[in-house]
Amino acid sequence: MSSLHETAYPRLKAVVSDQELAEIYTPSTQERSFARKHGRTPAARGALLILLKTVQRLGYFVHLKAVPQSITTHILACDDLSHLALSQLRVYDRNGGARQRMLETVRQQVGIKAFTVEGKAIVRELAREAATTKQDLADIINVVIEELVRQRFELPGFSTLQRTARQARSTVNTGYFRTLNVGLTAHQKNEFDQLLQVPDDSPHTSWHKLKQEPKKPTNTEVKKYLQHLEWLQGWCQQLPAVDHIPAAKYHHFILEARALGAANIKAMQSTKRYALMVLLVHAQLRRAMDDAVDIFVRKMRNIKTKAEANLNQYHLDHMKRMDRLVAQLRDVLTAVQEAPTDSERGARVAAAIQSDPDELLAECEEHMAYAGNNFIPFMLQPYRPLRPLLFNWLELLDLAATSHDQSLIEAIATLKKHRHSRKECLVLSSQPVDVSWLPERWRRLVLGTGPSQLPPGMVYRKYFELGVLTQVKRELISGDLAVANSDQYSDYRDQLVDWSVYDAQIADYSAMIDIESDPAAFVVQAHSRLSETADRIDRGFPENEYAVFHGEDLVIRKHRRRAPPDGLAEIDKQLSQNMPEKNILDILVEAEKWLGLHKRFGPLSGFEGKLDDPRTRFVSTLFCYGCNLGPTQTARSITTLNRRQVSWLNLRHVTEERLEQAIVQVINAYNRYRLPRHWGTGQRAAADGTKWNLYEQNLLSEYHIRYGGYGGVGYYHVSDKYIALFSHFIPCGVYEAIYILDGLIKNDSDIQPDTLHGDTQAQSAPVFGLAYLLGINLMPRIRNLKQLVFYKSDKRQRYEHINALFSETINWKLIETHVPDMLRVALSIKAGKIAPSTVLRRLGTASLKNKLYFAFRELGRVVRTTFLLDYIGSVELRRTIHAETNKTEEFNQFVKWLFFGGEGVIAENIRHEQRKVIKYNHLVANLVILHNVESMTLTLKDLKERGHHIDHDILKGLAPYRTDHINRFGDYTLDFDRQVSPMSYNAKII
Repeated sequence: MSSLHETAYPRLKAVVSDQELAEIYTPSTQERSFARKHGRTPAARGALLILLKTVQRLGYFVHLKAVPQSITTHILACDDLSHLALSQLRVYDRNGGARQRMLETVRQQVGIKAFTVEGKAIVRELAREAATTKQDLADIINVVIEELVRQRFELPGFSTLQRTARQARSTVNTGYFRTLNVGLTAHQKNEFDQLLQVPDDSPHTSWHKLKQEPKKPTNTEVKKYLQHLEWLQGWCQQLPAVDHIPAAKYHHFILEARALGAANIKAMQSTKRYALMVLLVHAQLRRAMDDAVDIFVRKMRNIKTKAEANLNQYHLDHMKRMDRLVAQLRDVLTAVQEAPTDSERGARVAAAIQSDPDELLAECEEHMAYAGNNFIPFMLQPYRPLRPLLFNWLELLDLAATSHDQSLIEAIATLKKHRHSRKECLVLSSQPVDVSWLPERWRRLVLGTGPSQLPPGMVYRKYFELGVLTQVKRELISGDLAVANSDQYSDYRDQLVDWSVYDAQIADYSAMIDIESDPAAFVVQAHSRLSETADRIDRGFPENEYAVFHGEDLVIRKHRRRAPPDGLAEIDKQLSQNMPEKNILDILVEAEKWLGLHKRFGPLSGFEGKLDDPRTRFVSTLFCYGCNLGPTQTARSITTLNRRQVSWLNLRHVTEERLEQAIVQVINAYNRYRLPRHWGTGQRAAADGTKWNLYEQNLLSEYHIRYGGYGGVGYYHVSDKYIALFSHFIPCGVYEAIYILDGLIKNDSDIQPDTLHGDTQAQSAPVFGLAYLLGINLMPRIRNLKQLVFYKSDKRQRYEHINALFSETINWKLIETHVPDMLRVALSIKAGKIAPSTVLRRLGTASLKNKLYFAFRELGRVVRTTFLLDYIGSVELRRTIHAETNKTEEFNQFVKWLFFGGEGVIAENIRHEQRKVIKYNHLVANLVILHNVESMTLTLKDLKERGHHIDHDILKGLAPYRTDHINRFGDYTLDFDRQVSPMSYNAKII
């Protein structure tokens, strides 16, 4: 079901501002003349004006009694009709003939057509067309409304649109289901039926096996999972394709299928049942492909990590031998230096060598083999037990190059061909083997050097295998290799807008973000910004008391902390003493009564929900997963529900997308309060991650060196108004900056920041480059400024005071060449075709095959240098960055305080459920922040009225992450009968 407020269907606001009355509901001179011409009586004139102004606003007619009194009073006053009583106007609601004549007169005046049989036919056709690509009723209804308005039709009642959209969606979905069924044989349907049966040798159906996710990637578990992947591939090869299913519908069908147990889907109508099963098999294969690549990358990283550790241990173990060799070299050099003649020098050198020269030479050769951090020889030992698994992985995955360079693909084919060889050396060709795609140190080991150099056409097998596998890992990460039937590792270029769309939209897009789209003009603009910034900072450098050079190194002195305003500590104390105490469940109940969030969580099937008490069930589920109590403990704490009831809503009604929509609704309500305006403008946000503990038996869990322990990272974007805008859950081993731009691009709330702060990981040049093209001002926290390279716009440029900063010059030609390619990526992101993290994942690794990486890096160097110069020149900017990044750290502590159950460990081992837990917790945190602001507003207003001094500076020093008044523990009672005061959006404090 779709609620009225979720659509673009116009409706009259209960509270209308004076500005809206003046701009929207004030009749013009011409409109007043129209009313006098067609209204014989003052009441008729007033009724005509009200109908005219409201239909202009709504696109449909309402009864006069439904118009808010403030609107009616304003319209009447504009035509000197204030003396009319409302009862005189409402006569026209009851007089059918007079009302119909008025409606027709107004239709002619505004130029709209009545909604008749013709309109109904158009609505049915529009709804059917929209339903072919859209799944949400609200989206279908919005398409219909937009087209009806364009064709100048009067809008029908909302229930008509809702009913028609539902019928159209059902018809279209059934059509898709039948198409998939046509491609199934009777044998395949029978096999699907067998998936839903419980075998004698297992407690679970194969339907449960289909949803299997990888556990902790031990060798045994990896072997089992690769067998599972092979099983899925066997299924998909015989099933009909699903490429014709639009993305929105495909995603919805997968969510519905994944939520259904074997008994539930068995009870479903057969056409839909088989279609959902086909879709889920395809979806699980794509997910399994992604998992298989992740496992491969992790295994190859583990091989390298173990090799580096073994190399370090080798150096420690052979420290005495190294000392002996150095001492021997010293003796030889001393002999050479002291001998007066060549003949005596030779004799003394021979005497100085105490050991067998052949043994010494062998020891030197061994030492040199591992010099320069050469860990590659130590990869052989950890590689040996993994070799069968890694080759099985290569056999299962269909890899393709994303460039014209096929050398690695050919090497993979060679590897497969010689899989069962145990020879030390392989003869690959009669000609020299081309291994130019390997780094130099790998080539030396693969082909050999010096006495161990192999004849042309031969390679050392083990090093060749390891070199190919290492390069496969590198190119999968950089995007130079793509995997068929994969989401995360597909060729991202297929998701970009085509060049015809680019040509049609680039002018508007570049104007929107204030950059030039012409390559030459783009370079001139970027060149000018960098040059002007450098000139400005150079001129002001002598007056900059916080930046000084010590030799060639720039040192940024710490800025002085500002003293807190007088009275802040007292007001903070008064807040703690006067804010009413609440338990966490009461806060969630009151917030739910304000916002009605439960309406967003209907059945995944799209049908109307049948729960007796949806509010109670929603709040219980939110409390369960958002505070990490788990279904069992929640059922013990809230005795009116059992464990199954608590978990059922999560499985059958709740998705990540719906939780995100609820979060947006909370943010928008929060943004209406006055108090957060003292904390920020909403133009800035900061991103940071915090580690969440997980059990080790899943793929996402990974040991994090920086945070310590096993887990995943919750990554949050927090507004300068303190509310969290977006959350993401990522593995510990992933570079966090990859996701820094996703939070702003996917943010649908009323708070739309254009400046983004981040931790030091956000210093990456490609991130700066992409952010610039998306219209985002990236301003991260800076550490180790001395290690960052500053780039001049022109190598001939010299600066009086800051010239020592610069060591490189921008390659403007590289940027100019790839401006269209880079803008195409940005345009695709804005169009929702691809996520920034998908692009940044490919741009995180340097690759000679990926020219776009170097272009984004070069542009990022321009943008980052410009920012760093501003960072040096403005102490206020540094203060702001410090303050905003501190807010994210405070939010991280706040969400963990609310996640008090289960010892703070996310117990879910299924990844989409883990991501939902993070979203639940984010929603709970935002609801508590909203409730705190409501309580703070009323308490501060009361304190002000009692004579306490409160001004902007004091309010600015407060924050909504207050917990002293919240009781997390004890008995919980869901009381929806208690009266809850409305939200105090407009309450003034000062």
